[in-house]
Amino acid sequence: MKSRVRELREAQGWSQATLADHLGVSRQTVNAIETGKYDPSLPLALRLGRLFKQPVESIFFHEEEHS
Repeated sequence: MKSRVRELREAQGWSQATLADHLGVSRQTVNAIETGKYDPSLPLALRLGRLFKQPVESIFFHEEEHS
């Protein structure tokens, strides 16, 4: 699954560690989400949506949806 997490995080001027602190996860988790190596749980995806004031479906998508 692809995501816009890196784009949204950078738009805020946040490091991965800062985003991780906001979400209550490790920096490694943020890195894995950004690189597509980890699909977040639904609760974590919802926290990301609330934090960035975006619907979850605008943050996460399948690669073929944007081909």
